[in-house]
Amino acid sequence: MQITPKGTLIALGGGDDDGLISLIRSELCSVNSNIEVITTATLEPMESGQAYKEAFEELGCSSVRFMHIDEDNEADKPDYFSRIENAEVIFFTGGNQLRLKEFLSGTKLHQLMQKRFMEEEITIAGTSAGAAAMSNRMIYEGYGYYSLLKGEVKTTDGLSFIQNVFIDTHFTERGRFGRLAHAIAKRPQFIGIGLGEETGIIIKGCNHVEVFGTGVVTIMDASHVRYSNINEVEEGEPIAVENLTMHLLVEGHEYCLADRVFRKVSQQKQKESSKT
Repeated sequence: MQITPKGTLIALGGGDDDGLISLIRSELCSVNSNIEVITTATLEPMESGQAYKEAFEELGCSSVRFMHIDEDNEADKPDYFSRIENAEVIFFTGGNQLRLKEFLSGTKLHQLMQKRFMEEEITIAGTSAGAAAMSNRMIYEGYGYYSLLKGEVKTTDGLSFIQNVFIDTHFTERGRFGRLAHAIAKRPQFIGIGLGEETGIIIKGCNHVEVFGTGVVTIMDASHVRYSNINEVEEGEPIAVENLTMHLLVEGHEYCLADRVFRKVSQQKQKESSKT
């Protein structure tokens, strides 16, 4: 029997993240919650970490710290274990998602994060690269027209807080439709989630995906594809896919990953959310 994680995932598509920070503060943590900002993805860890610390503190949060994990700062430190053990929110900044794979994935600290996400009501949040790395696979390369050529879209292991989704960020702004379509056509068991900037999703139980923010979330589903030439054509040739399903969601809508169903958020649920 599959175990439902108790934690909550929040992913933002990049851009201005004031809305994400406000959401975390207003709905998912108190002013006394322990918040840990992971700056591994960025090449400016001190500046980024301090900026997020100040942003949370401006909303009244009194226990905000940041940790940088890279080639000079290993993940598996006793102090880091203690801090992650006591964190109620873990926030991954933007930058380059490959750095998260290189310096964090598979470490004992990462395993502790995964364990707590499965067993406790912790919040794992991220923006841009920090959002893209949340699944067991992530896209890290594929640009414009070339993303529709076989072999031009690259994926690799992610942080595995959720399984069988591709989360792509800056989606509409950087024209990433092709690479997300290509990725799920190659792996139809995955669902593609494209996040526009200043727009994100809240995922509870690794199943119910609810939209927040000002833009559009694109959902792609290849489970009903009747034909694809991906296994037939040579590297560098364009791909063909029949019957790829796409949904566009805005705030007030949600998507069920298990049933692959699109629906509006009930008025009762919206009222309950507005009270929190």
